[in-house]
Amino acid sequence: MHGPNPSTPYPMAGFPRTVFLKNFITRPNIEVGAYSYYDDPGGAERFEDENVLYHYEFHGDRLIIKNFVAIAHRATFIMNGANHLMSGFSTYPFNIFGNGWEKDFDASAYLAASRGDTVIGNDVWIGREARIMPGVTIGDGAVVGAHAVVAGDVPPFAIVAGNPARIVRRRFDDATVANLLDIAWWYWPAEKITRNLPAIRGADLSALRSAE
Repeated sequence: MHGPNPSTPYPMAGFPRTVFLKNFITRPNIEVGAYSYYDDPGGAERFEDENVLYHYEFHGDRLIIKNFVAIAHRATFIMNGANHLMSGFSTYPFNIFGNGWEKDFDASAYLAASRGDTVIGNDVWIGREARIMPGVTIGDGAVVGAHAVVAGDVPPFAIVAGNPARIVRRRFDDATVANLLDIAWWYWPAEKITRNLPAIRGADLSALRSAE
């Protein structure tokens, strides 16, 4: 056996609060990789509706969650649709209420103000009730502390916490991070990951290098 099937909606028997997310994604503007999971006792299946907020297709922004991402209860992703325009004297969204207030509004102004896609790298751990703001990129191997508000990019293998989130420390030295990003074990076939789990779990870089 080489681990769970990533197409299994509920990978832990008798524990329905944890789901492999890709099996519950229906929106074309959300992408989720293999083995990435979300945990929620209230119904992890509702991730799209309850955890991805203000995500409108006309904005064109995507939420990209790569492989082996662990997302804790009530972590939320705020998308570009939450932003109000600040190019005029008022930030009030008159146009959405219609009845004449939509007249002469240029919808392209929203697109011009977009902060782009939100990208969560491979092997990222996002803590309980963390909040990821629009257009953020979180690097591979990073850790986001519980209740953190991430408004800026997070480097690979950094640990961030607080509001706004700040780097607490790096998980490994620069040379080790460079090696891990080059090895990119999260893209290996399941069989190869299985064979090399002791090295992945045990931080044995030389064994990972020899397994390439």
